[in-house]
Amino acid sequence: MEKRANARRDGRLSRRDFMGAAAAVAAFTMVPRHVLGGAGNTPPSEKLNIAGVGIGGMGKNNVANCADAGANIVALCDVDSKYSAEVFKRYPKARPWTDFRKMVDEQKDIDAVVIATPDHVHAVVAMAAMQRGKHVYVQKPLTRTVWEARMLTEAARKYKVATQMGNQGIPARKSGWSANGSRTARSGTWREVHCWTNRPVCHRGSTGRRIRPLCRKVWTGTCGSVRRRCGRYNPAYLPFNWRAWIDFGAGALGDMGCHVMDAAFWSLKLKYPVSVEASHSWEVKQMWTRFDNKETYPSAEVVHYQFPARGTCRR
Repeated sequence: MEKRANARRDGRLSRRDFMGAAAAVAAFTMVPRHVLGGAGNTPPSEKLNIAGVGIGGMGKNNVANCADAGANIVALCDVDSKYSAEVFKRYPKARPWTDFRKMVDEQKDIDAVVIATPDHVHAVVAMAAMQRGKHVYVQKPLTRTVWEARMLTEAARKYKVATQMGNQGIPARKSGWSANGSRTARSGTWREVHCWTNRPVCHRGSTGRRIRPLCRKVWTGTCGSVRRRCGRYNPAYLPFNWRAWIDFGAGALGDMGCHVMDAAFWSLKLKYPVSVEASHSWEVKQMWTRFDNKETYPSAEVVHYQFPARGTCRR
């Protein structure tokens, strides 16, 4: 009895509870079929309540996919009200937020959080959600650093929540690539796999104009260095170009690596590399004058990953 009471602490009526109550008053009540569930109908008590954080870009599609799957969109959070206005308007029943911290603290009906913010706050938002028992779906790249990824992994185990990283198109491509790759792999020894992309495509210069109004403190998140440079905000950062800045994004490797390298990892059953070697292009301000740009990622780079022969890595 205590267990059942705890399960209903959120105030929602489970299918079992409702069926029991319906049986008791069946002689007096006509119950719509969509409430009871059954073929093609999911009762409201079994629908997930979804919150979206970062909904102007890829998050717009992620939230729409959840809604199409039958979930309830109960909260939406974005610091750029202009860029995300269309999404707020599409879900009028969802409670609007600017600060995700207030959202996860104050809105108690959220089951899961879909996160599609710029990279620098992926881990921060996901950790805040998991610590409060919320399941999370985080757009790629999962985090900006290896340490952040390890912290989220430990948090998922500790708080026993469901997690997934969004990698556009991979579920569909993976099955075909893996099957073909596995057949090819059995036919001989694989020594090299080459992956490449046309990225970056982001603008890397400053326009000298201030960015449109938004909640800057929340958007910068943990980037103290950016706060010290807050007077330099300009449209070069948003809505997509933040990927080029070291403070906010993960560069072309973080943007596209999970797409173009994922198939090789799954097909060849790779795990941890034993070494990584990288080189990149220099930035040029004027002829014969190169400089090391410490604010944005390079325009071009080559990264070599060395993996052990399969079966030799004991990690």
